Amino acid sequence: METDRFGNTIDASVSYARGRYLSSSAAEIRRLRHAQAVAAEVLETRGADGIGIFTGNPRYFPLKPDDLSTYCEEWVGPGLFSAELTQAAIAHFGGGDTVAVTNRTSAGIVAAILALCDGRPVVSVVPDKDRSHASVVRGCRLAGVELVEIEGSADLGPAITTHAPALVVITTVTSTLARLPDAETSRAIAEGRAAGATVFLDEAYGARLRPVLHGGALSLSMGADIAITNADKAGLCGPRAGILCGASAPVLATLAKASELGQEARAPIAAGAMRSLQAFDPEDLRIEASDGASIAEAMAGAWGAEVVLRSDLGPMLDEEDVLARVLSLAGRDKTDIVPAEATAAIGMLLLKEHGVLTVNTHGAPGGRVSLRLKPTAGAVTAVGGVAALVSALDSATEEVSHRLDDDAWFTAVLFGDES
Repeated sequence: METDRFGNTIDASVSYARGRYLSSSAAEIRRLRHAQAVAAEVLETRGADGIGIFTGNPRYFPLKPDDLSTYCEEWVGPGLFSAELTQAAIAHFGGGDTVAVTNRTSAGIVAAILALCDGRPVVSVVPDKDRSHASVVRGCRLAGVELVEIEGSADLGPAITTHAPALVVITTVTSTLARLPDAETSRAIAEGRAAGATVFLDEAYGARLRPVLHGGALSLSMGADIAITNADKAGLCGPRAGILCGASAPVLATLAKASELGQEARAPIAAGAMRSLQAFDPEDLRIEASDGASIAEAMAGAWGAEVVLRSDLGPMLDEEDVLARVLSLAGRDKTDIVPAEATAAIGMLLLKEHGVLTVNTHGAPGGRVSLRLKPTAGAVTAVGGVAALVSALDSATEEVSHRLDDDAWFTAVLFGDES
């Protein structure tokens, strides 16, 4: 069994070690519920301008007042805005015939795998040294099929042909913002199509990050059958939803499966996703990238360039590197705390004491547990600037280093009174 550098067994379903506190998805939900309560308290104390969102997901609801009595009406609304939604999505993706909206991008990915895998292995092409999203792993498990991960620089043709997939999933940009070059994406699409598979692009970030920041091609202009993106990432403001676009047959098959499972977006969410597409301004994404670069530069100076991984939208600190720093501050070389618990505790302190909201408090179960700082618009200002943000992170990390053996403290910080 694979272990991390501290000897903790890694749970293959999430790719990080479970611990005494965050021992399951249920425990992570308890942490999330407590974090939501803490965020509400911070909002009451500091005001809306005193919380900085560093998840990369603003999650606003950009409906217009008139939408509430028209587009949000469940029976008639979807018919009123369907053409407008389709037009906005096809322009955003650079192609496609029809559109569907799911209640999460993860839901759309799971539904697509269940609908399109045909009981055969799913081939997942990912950027080198990275991995598929947890929803791809879980979708394959629910479908009862093998997941075959292949790095984008590999010899894809023989690998794809050997497994004879009905579905090839290509992740262009991962949640750590590792990016598959467009040339490798195009090659993977061509190989998948040549093998007779449906080609599905996971473009949660990539639909905007690649074209806007790297001059890449629009998603469906490269020849894939379908693509999906988040309505609340990389320059889109929300709500949380998955926007699926592409050829009619696979899109409608995916929507049918999503509807069977209760994963389709209802009228208000779908209308909000449409408004998010219509409001997209590439300059917003460029500002997020600039703010993230400033944070990364400051973090490299404080923590060392060797542990600060720079992405297009901000710095990432690997959870194992974070725990190593905690141990160094504590003057010891081992602990029963696992890396995911260390970053979660640091995240809780950042939120409660400094108004810094991260995925380490509000991430979904099974999501990455690295410490990531991807600022949304106004986030840096809300927490007092870059220097204040780095100081807050240092303070939270030092506090955790003093509490490694304090079970009551960890329980209270992660779960509150619910424990």
